[in-house]
Amino acid sequence: MTETSEQIHEVSDEELFRLLRSAPEGLSRIDAQTRRNEVGPNRLKSASRARWIKSLVRHFVNLFSLLLDLAAIFCFIAESIQPGEGMQILGCALLGVSILNAMFAFMQEMRAERAMEELRKFLPQQVHVRRSNEASRIPAEDLVPGDILLLGEGDRIAADARLIESEDLLVNNATLTGESRSEALRAGRATGPVLDSPNLVFAGCTVLRGQGVGVVFATGHDTELGKIAELSRETSRPLSPIQRETARMVRILTLIAVLMGTAFFLYGIASGRSLWINLVFMLGIIVANVPEGLLPTFTLALSMASLRMARRQVLVKNLETVESLGSLHVICTDKTGTLTRNELAIVDLVDPLYGGTITDPKLEEDLLKAALIASQVRVETQSNSQTNSDKASEWSGDPLDVAVVNQYQQRFGSPMAILSQTRRHFPFDVQKRREAGIFQSDREELFTIKGAWESLRPRIAKIRSGRSPSDIDSNEDHLATCDAVFHQVASRGHRVIAVASVRLDDAPSSGNAADAPKRGLVLHGFVALDDPIREEVPSAVARCQAAGIRVLMVTGDHPTTAEAVARNCHILRPDESSDNKILLGAELQSISDQQLSDRLREGCVIFARTTPEQKLKIVSAFMRLEQVVGMTGDGVNDAPALKAAHVGIAMGASGTDVAREAADVVLLDDNFASIAAGVEEGRAVFANMQKFTTYVLASNVPEIVPFLLFIALPVPLALTVIQILCIDLGTDLLPAIGLGQEPPENDVMECPPRQAHQRLLSPAIMKTAYLFLGVIQAGYSLLMFFLVLYLGGWRWGESLDQSEPLYRSATGITLATIILMQIGNVIGRRSTWGSGLDRGLLRNHLLMVGILTEIVFSWAILYFPPVQAVLKTGPVPGYVYGLAWLGIPLILVLDWSRKQRRASERVTNGQSPQLAGTIG
Repeated sequence: MTETSEQIHEVSDEELFRLLRSAPEGLSRIDAQTRRNEVGPNRLKSASRARWIKSLVRHFVNLFSLLLDLAAIFCFIAESIQPGEGMQILGCALLGVSILNAMFAFMQEMRAERAMEELRKFLPQQVHVRRSNEASRIPAEDLVPGDILLLGEGDRIAADARLIESEDLLVNNATLTGESRSEALRAGRATGPVLDSPNLVFAGCTVLRGQGVGVVFATGHDTELGKIAELSRETSRPLSPIQRETARMVRILTLIAVLMGTAFFLYGIASGRSLWINLVFMLGIIVANVPEGLLPTFTLALSMASLRMARRQVLVKNLETVESLGSLHVICTDKTGTLTRNELAIVDLVDPLYGGTITDPKLEEDLLKAALIASQVRVETQSNSQTNSDKASEWSGDPLDVAVVNQYQQRFGSPMAILSQTRRHFPFDVQKRREAGIFQSDREELFTIKGAWESLRPRIAKIRSGRSPSDIDSNEDHLATCDAVFHQVASRGHRVIAVASVRLDDAPSSGNAADAPKRGLVLHGFVALDDPIREEVPSAVARCQAAGIRVLMVTGDHPTTAEAVARNCHILRPDESSDNKILLGAELQSISDQQLSDRLREGCVIFARTTPEQKLKIVSAFMRLEQVVGMTGDGVNDAPALKAAHVGIAMGASGTDVAREAADVVLLDDNFASIAAGVEEGRAVFANMQKFTTYVLASNVPEIVPFLLFIALPVPLALTVIQILCIDLGTDLLPAIGLGQEPPENDVMECPPRQAHQRLLSPAIMKTAYLFLGVIQAGYSLLMFFLVLYLGGWRWGESLDQSEPLYRSATGITLATIILMQIGNVIGRRSTWGSGLDRGLLRNHLLMVGILTEIVFSWAILYFPPVQAVLKTGPVPGYVYGLAWLGIPLILVLDWSRKQRRASERVTNGQSPQLAGTIG
């Protein structure tokens, strides 16, 4: 059936039935069952379970997991060669870290598949059809092409269908098209684009008013909704910036660990050392170089940042997105429901002759009363008019009619008296673009009409204006003035309708609004309506722009409306020319990828009349420009682009379930301003990740150097593998997580977004960690190691058994010194340019807990027997432990002096010493 869907709206009813092998009385039950067997059920397909299995396997065979697994295997081999050395414990710990990281990544990926499940909720469970000339109710899954679908007010449409009957039918296609206005439909042939055709209804959309009969021509994944679902499924989400940086960091550290471990293993074999010693040595090098606790620390830091964001009404579904928000270069925002409230509201009542707002209360009431008589609304819930009649949520129908009722109610009280005396309503005529009503009371009988100005203009006999005590007879000059006023109001991006009325002696005899008097109408004025922007949006857009983030509008709406909204939101400055700033969907469809990239470089900020596929094209163009893209949206049609963008941002309150599930971020309060808050948190997270990466890597050097000395010189091994692991997976974790909670530095939202070349593991970070902080820690901890050995009587070149008390005391003080020096390191890392103490140490409670833990553990290593037994350490004299504490001010002072020197160099070179997120 799908081969006819592109022309289905253009054929006659007879041809329609022939193409679909159907008839006005519907299919027989046998034919329907046969077709269901051929085309399948009317539902969206679920993800294959095999995909989940493949995904799970992929996470277990990545480079980091394989390295940890290999190290664990070596530990188990070493335990079998020489039991009792604690290698089994080390192996289990490494294996556990590998499994936890793989499972976490897999769970995050599974969440994306839930978007397809949510799309199913847009199809109703039961539908009305005509089969064998009998109306019946069947499950929506049983619909097949050729079925006769019966539609009524409030129905959610279950399949794409061509109308053969329509009675005042009005539908809401916003979830599919992204446009806020309702669509009046009719039967009969039509031309033009499929989605704009007035004789088609689409799956997932809703009937606002009227009744209709349609012939189903597409079900399941052949529907327009299904195509979007398939597009969303086929769209793969790109790796987030933090995922790329983490993968790069893992590759670098893995390469360093493997090369060093292999090189010194071969060196040990060549020098004649035993296989056991070389195996332990290689494991030590690998374990010391691989920061096993760093990735879990990333995860915890991102989790805690996501909790802080949730308190700011930003729900982050994928933890990597926390940092991605801070990396945004571009935000592509939808208009309807994101920048605007997705509800029509009257913004002005305009005098038709002098163009200003109508200020006379009597004229204002007459205009709204006339518009109200020509409207048709219903009350959704029965309620006490004294308590609930002022709630707009009571009224439903055409959004334009609801806006009229709400405005009248707000200004002049309950409209029920007028609505109850409106004895006849003439539905909206699509071709004539107007609707009307008749009001009858003891005092008057009034015919009113509202609609397009060009439709009412030939019927106007008099014009009512606030500048005249009586109605003015219309002439061509007056009508030309009204034309100018109308176009002036429309140019602001408003939807404008004209309202007129006439007293009747006799009501029109026909049920068509065209039977209103050919002349004699009194023009009350123009009603300007708008989908109002959210109050907080302009300031939020300005804040994003100040942070160097481009804000673009991508909408399916009309370009004039889009431009007006963009100016009100300050996406386009009020005094800025729109030349080369707006690109229509038709042109976007025809231009090449390179031409689109050129338009983006030229500053195009508004994309109007776009389709879901074109939104994807825009996202892809920015990716080719190496820009991190955020896409906001709330409708079904936004789902593919939300999934394709680096950061998909959905509205939580007004958005559809499909959009929320496809997105990475959900704004719980639908507040665009929350994006700016999320960007600030994201930037702080990246800066903090650089800080605790530097902190964690610094301890690698004092862990590695003892093994290098052990293989190169006749000295004992200053640290064991188990002791190294207690730093990486023990004492370093809490302070690192505490660094992840540091608040943003003052200028974080005044700096441009992070560029693609700015690395998480940058050369500056490696230089700081390995060649400065690490060297200081290695030097001072080894000084304490040899001090204890010499005090205990050891001399250069002597062998020392690992079970001897002197060796245990020496390794204990080495470990304690490294842990204490990490306290000075973590304090220094809190500030990019200051000492770290200047940020108020007690303000970060988790960091204080981490520091206290390091202090207690440094003491327990030397003096608490249970810890001594596990780590094979021994006590030292109290004054020696006191000397270890001098490592804290040593590293703090040297680190602060280096920062001051670098800041002075920047000032000398004419650069600002403040650059948020730059660590080195």
